[in-house]
Amino acid sequence: MKALNKKSNKTLNITLKLTSLASLAALAALAGCDGSDGTNGDNGTQGSNSLINQTLVSVGHEQCLNGGVQIDSGLDSDSSGVLDAGEIETTEYVCKPTVTQMQGSSLTATTNNLWYEQGKSILSQAQLNAKSLVNARGKAKNVILFVGDGMGLSTVTAARILAGQQLGKLGEEHELSFDKFPYSGFAKTYNVDAQTPDSAGTMTAMMSGVKTDAGVIGVSEAISRGECSTASGNELVTALELAEIAGKSTGIISTARITHATPAATYAKSAERNWEDISDMPAEAITAGCVDIASQLISFESDIESRFSGTDVDGLDVVLGGGRRHFLPKDAAYNTADATSTVEGDRTDGRDLTAEWQAQYPTGSFVIDQAGFDAVDTNATQRLFGLFNESHMQYEADRKNDISGEPSLREMTSKAIDILDNNKEGFFLMVEAGRIDHGHHAGSAHGALTDTIAFADAVQTAVDNTDPEETLIIVTADHSHVFTMAGYPKRGNPILGKVVNVGKTEPSLAKDGMPYTTLGYTNGKGFRDLGSETDADEGYNGDAITGRQDLTLVDTSSTGFHQESLVPRGSETHAGEDVGIYAMGPGAHLVTGTNEQSIIFHVMDYAADLVKQAEKAMN
Repeated sequence: MKALNKKSNKTLNITLKLTSLASLAALAALAGCDGSDGTNGDNGTQGSNSLINQTLVSVGHEQCLNGGVQIDSGLDSDSSGVLDAGEIETTEYVCKPTVTQMQGSSLTATTNNLWYEQGKSILSQAQLNAKSLVNARGKAKNVILFVGDGMGLSTVTAARILAGQQLGKLGEEHELSFDKFPYSGFAKTYNVDAQTPDSAGTMTAMMSGVKTDAGVIGVSEAISRGECSTASGNELVTALELAEIAGKSTGIISTARITHATPAATYAKSAERNWEDISDMPAEAITAGCVDIASQLISFESDIESRFSGTDVDGLDVVLGGGRRHFLPKDAAYNTADATSTVEGDRTDGRDLTAEWQAQYPTGSFVIDQAGFDAVDTNATQRLFGLFNESHMQYEADRKNDISGEPSLREMTSKAIDILDNNKEGFFLMVEAGRIDHGHHAGSAHGALTDTIAFADAVQTAVDNTDPEETLIIVTADHSHVFTMAGYPKRGNPILGKVVNVGKTEPSLAKDGMPYTTLGYTNGKGFRDLGSETDADEGYNGDAITGRQDLTLVDTSSTGFHQESLVPRGSETHAGEDVGIYAMGPGAHLVTGTNEQSIIFHVMDYAADLVKQAEKAMN
């Protein structure tokens, strides 16, 4: 018998008689198809020897996805005892069997893994949600729309991590309240005339089902912004107005001025979002008969009854927010205890709208501070009007510094629900976290993210205090911001800190030799190191500082740190990408996929049958 050389420890050369070619497959099987050496064959007696090479192939091979053995055969034409590439006549494969069941010891590393088990649990819950799905029109007695102003997806992610880290977790695995909602989708935020939108146009789309131009409130794109005469006849009907006509209780909450674009779009019609009080309006608009936004809030009840013949409504039941200056005369005699300006009021027509509201609703409670708010008995109070600041309410991080104290968004949401749910017909409530947007504009990730966490707490309060079988809750944003998470920070790295790469303990250095933060802005006022300052708006002081700064000795996690930016601007801008929509309750299953932002109105209308209920009440 002729001895053969071995090519490698993974290759087997087998010599067979020419007359024994038919037994090649059988011999391969005897070799075990495992890459081990076989037994040499006998010398051929009538010609060249026939050789077989057996080679292991790895997982992922194009012929054997799970691995196996490649078997090459042919005649040893040059009598070298080695089957060369040119002598191979036949190639066959014996592959390991494909896994068809998720069981067995080979899958232990997968099936016993915490992430795998968590995924199974989430899917099981989703199946339960699907089985209990309420998909009939009109099943929602109550509707709550939460709007995180400027809360883009990067803001949600960063706030989620920060909230988790504040609880002692690594952070990434944490869930905000609305992360747990069973249904979600995306909203395209562009305005009819703008690629990157503003809050007036976006909120009008959500409230009316009609996308419109930037800067206009409660009117269609047919108008010209700032031209009073074009608004008449182009007024849109909002979900809150429909709920009011249908006999439901209605409420508005915002940490911004209650006359600001987002809350205003629930009740006002204006060719210009900035006409918050009469002093903001041009003379020609006043002469033409346009009414400022604050006045429209006070006349909401009579406005609806005059617009819709046969209606009899009782007006807004809960209004809580900032912006007291737009309701008071420009006269120091009307200053409140926590006025920050020498003259708090802005109105140039001499009207005190807070007094007018109290005269219109003598049993209602008007409050301006934490003590007054806390004293409200929700069982005895049918109507509540709260204006807690001259302008916007405080940032959550700065709230403890308010002169007279002001309630949190969670507290306002809880009290509003306790008042509104006294109506057996149900209620419609809009809750805005307006200062998320302002924190970003100021270039303060800390300000924006802490307000986002407070917003999530308010959402949880609504979940805890309503019946999920009769309450549709939608959480979304009007637009995003040019706010990013960058670099390759390791898991659990402080989200407000400098980037520290995986496996490292010191901050990563950029090509300029300086550290950089995970969070940053494309444009804005740029870097500020204000230490323990909690008012993000302090960042507006001074010139823009853009470009790279040496952060080596800077505590980037401090409340007063403002992230670096690239493009210098007076303030950071909105962004144009899609935002998330999260939903639970009757009709929530309609929130899925990527949608025009105006779909949110239609989901609310379907869930509570607002249009038909309003028409029924009118007839």
